[in-house]
Amino acid sequence: MANIVAIVGRPNVGKSTFFNRMVEKRQAIMDDMSGVTRDRHYGYAEWAGHHFTVIDTGGYVANSDDIFEEAIRNQVALAISEATVILFMVDCMTGVTDLDESFARILRGTQKPVYIVANKADNAERSFMAPEFYALGLGEVFAVSSANGSGTGEILDQVITHFETEDVEDPEDGIPRLAILGRPNVGKSSFLNVLLGEERSIVTSIAGTTRDALHSHYKLYGKEFILVDTAGLRKKAKVMGDVEFYSTLRSIQALQDSDVCIVILDAERGLEAQDMSIVHLADKYKKGMLILVNKWDLVEKDTHTAKAYTATITERLGEFNYIPIIFTSMITKQRVFQAMEKAAEVQENRKRRVSTSKLNEVMLKEIENYPPPAVRGKYIKIKYVTQLPTRTPAFAFFCNYPQQVKDSYRRYIENKLRQHFNFEGVPLRVFFRKK
Repeated sequence: MANIVAIVGRPNVGKSTFFNRMVEKRQAIMDDMSGVTRDRHYGYAEWAGHHFTVIDTGGYVANSDDIFEEAIRNQVALAISEATVILFMVDCMTGVTDLDESFARILRGTQKPVYIVANKADNAERSFMAPEFYALGLGEVFAVSSANGSGTGEILDQVITHFETEDVEDPEDGIPRLAILGRPNVGKSSFLNVLLGEERSIVTSIAGTTRDALHSHYKLYGKEFILVDTAGLRKKAKVMGDVEFYSTLRSIQALQDSDVCIVILDAERGLEAQDMSIVHLADKYKKGMLILVNKWDLVEKDTHTAKAYTATITERLGEFNYIPIIFTSMITKQRVFQAMEKAAEVQENRKRRVSTSKLNEVMLKEIENYPPPAVRGKYIKIKYVTQLPTRTPAFAFFCNYPQQVKDSYRRYIENKLRQHFNFEGVPLRVFFRKK
C-alpha cells in the first residue's frame, strides 16, 4: 500500500503552493484567483528518508450548483479515499469560515488521520491566530507558511509516523511517458478517463476545463505507462490571462518530458493549423507520435469515409506522413485500447536499434539502385552506414562529398529506412559525413 498524503480544503487557502513546496517543483499552477486547481494532481516527495505521494486537490465548496464545483467535490472525495494521511488546509488570515466548518464535518466522518494546516502564518502575529482552528474538532493544528516554508518540517515529522511501508524514490522512473495533446475540448480528459476507468480528470463541454498537466500510472497487457493529460493548446493570440498562459507552458513542458505524443483531433474539424503546430513541436523534440481522430461516432460515414479522411490528413501532414492515424470515439470507447497498443508500438519503434551489418546490407543495395545525383560533375559515393548511439533513431551515412547531398535524397533515404525497419510514428535523423 503506497503512502499517500492528500491536501484538501476550501478554495484559495494555498494548497497548490504547499504541494509545490513538498514536491520541490512548480508543478501545480498557483494564482490568487480561486478555483484554479480542478483535478487531482499527483507528485512525489521525500522527508527524513521516507518517500510518499502527495495529492493536490481543487478547493472544496459545499452545496454549489456550479458544474465545476460539483466535479471538484467528487475529485476531493476520491483523493480522501486514496489517502493515508489528510492535511486539511485553512487560512490564518481569514480565520474559521462556514466552508471550513462544513468541510470539517465531512472529515470527522473519516477514520484516517487528519491534521489541520493553518497556512499563511507568515509572521508571529498571524501564527497566534492558528489556535482558533481547534474549534473545528479535528485534533492538532500546525501553523505553516507555504510561501516561505516555515512550519512544514513539524507537520511532515508528524505525517511520516503514519507510514507503515517504505515507498520507492520515484515510481515513475524509467516508465514510458505518453502526453495527451490537442486543442481545447477535443476529448483529451475523456480519453484518460476511459483508459483508467475512473474520473481522473474533470470532463465538461466547456473548453479549457483542464488546466494543469495531470499524471496517471497505467498498465495494459503487462506494459506500464505514465499518461499525462494536458490543457488544450490554442493559438498565442487566443490565450487569455495568466492561468491559461501557465496551462499552455505546462502542456509544452509535458510534451518535452514525454516519449510519445498522442495528438487528438476533432473529427468534425479535421487537422487544423494548431494541430500542425503540435506536430512540428513534437518533431522538433524528436518524440514518437500518434494521431487520434476523436468523435468519429458523430461523422456520417460510408465504406470509404475513413480511407478518404486518412488520405486528406496524410496529405496535410506532408513530410510527417509517417504518423499512424486511428479513428476513435470516447463515448462508444471505439478503438481506445487499440490506440494504446499503437502508442506502445511507437515507443518500441523509437527505441529500435538496427545492427550495422543489416543496415549496410539493406541500405547500400537501395543506394546502388538509386544513387545520389551528381553535382557539378562530382559523383557522390556512399560507402558505409551506421546507427548512432543516440536516445532516438539517428543514422550516419559516410560518403566523399557529404555537403553535396540534396534534401530530396535525404528524404529518399529516410523513406527507405522506414520501409525496411518499421519506424512508424518516429522522427528519424539522417546525417551525411565525410568518410
